Amino acid sequence: MIYIRSLSFYFFYVVSGFLAGLIGCLVCPFLNITNRIKLLSAWPKFSNWILCKTCKIKMEVEGEENIPQAPFVVIPNHQGQWETFFCQYFFFPITTLLKRELLFIPFWGWSLALLKPIAINRGNPIVALRKALREGENRIKNGFSILSFAEGTRKNPGEIGSYARSGFELAKKMKVPVLPLVHNSGDCWPAHRFLKYPGTIKLVIGAPIKNINSSAEAAKQTENWARERLNEIGLEDN
Repeated sequence: MIYIRSLSFYFFYVVSGFLAGLIGCLVCPFLNITNRIKLLSAWPKFSNWILCKTCKIKMEVEGEENIPQAPFVVIPNHQGQWETFFCQYFFFPITTLLKRELLFIPFWGWSLALLKPIAINRGNPIVALRKALREGENRIKNGFSILSFAEGTRKNPGEIGSYARSGFELAKKMKVPVLPLVHNSGDCWPAHRFLKYPGTIKLVIGAPIKNINSSAEAAKQTENWARERLNEIGLEDN
């Protein structure tokens, strides 16, 4: 049954993704950036909804009261696709810091480019950091929050990697808070795996980190918090 459920999800996921990308390419050039985000955020919201319906994966959110007034920098742990989708429609308006290769995907990537994400070349960290700070400053000045995956790459369920400083450095420079998130999405939607496992994705929104003096200290504080809370989520599931 799990194979059938997973196959059903991917059918709707791929078809809807193609249609969303096509519609985005045709419609978004005629919309302002705010309405582009509103239009295209419908696809990740639909994807998570169909994930729930086909694969019996539910979601629980803890700590919504911790969300500050925008703008801020969102720092989630990175386990797969789910959290990228969730943040796109849960926080508004938001700009994503991502690898530029995603923009080359036909239709979907082209539509994504119309949302003006901060696309960086991870092969050149120094240039990438400068671009992230420069463009991030512009987005924040225009009222946008920034989504930054400090681990850089997806981690296995139960793991937290080292947090890079770039998102924290941006928050420090612009004097905006960092909003830490942690979740266990990889338990249900593992990265680069076909099968989706029924269960509950638990996401915890931590207290915002304000008045950052050291980006290195803030990154380590957030990393330690995420590791501790993820361990607690695992204990709750057992």
